[in-house]
Amino acid sequence: MSPRAGITAARLVEAAADLADEVGLEQVTVSALARRFGVADASLYSHVRSAADLRQRVSAQAAAEFSEVLAEAIAGVSGEEALTRCALAFRRYVLEHPGRYAATTVRLPPEVAAASEGHRRIARLSYRLLEGYGIPPEASTDAVRFCRSALHGFVTLEAAGGFGSEGDREASWLATLRGVGRALASWPRDDAPLA
Repeated sequence: MSPRAGITAARLVEAAADLADEVGLEQVTVSALARRFGVADASLYSHVRSAADLRQRVSAQAAAEFSEVLAEAIAGVSGEEALTRCALAFRRYVLEHPGRYAATTVRLPPEVAAASEGHRRIARLSYRLLEGYGIPPEASTDAVRFCRSALHGFVTLEAAGGFGSEGDREASWLATLRGVGRALASWPRDDAPLA
């Protein structure tokens, strides 16, 4: 049986996602994937156009997976409970799947982003997370960006070993969640003074 037998676009994307988790998204190339399957690079081009195409497909698949994790976490809850459950699921996913998560954050061509249901669902879930905090619609985008930045910043630094060994990371994580919750609960109106 030929080593190419059984290779499909879906299998390539899954293998590329696994590779991203193992060695980092930037290391995911057609050549690296061909080595994993034991075939020549050229044999994969009937399934993917380029490394960029491959990474975009990984991004769409990872976004679908990530959105499912987040949706399950916040199903039936709102406010502080939703924030806590979402944050815990967010952190677990990033630490278990760093390459997949990185793929969800790359800037995609508009047509690719528009076709990615996972990315659209993450956005919807992000706004739903604010339910129970009384944030007015005109301020919701700012609040979503704040919340995402806080979670992303903490967890990606943690995943990269950016906190070193000093202090209790769990205590810092819980303090971060409390801070985000308090900030959302007292989110300023657009006309509130800065100081």
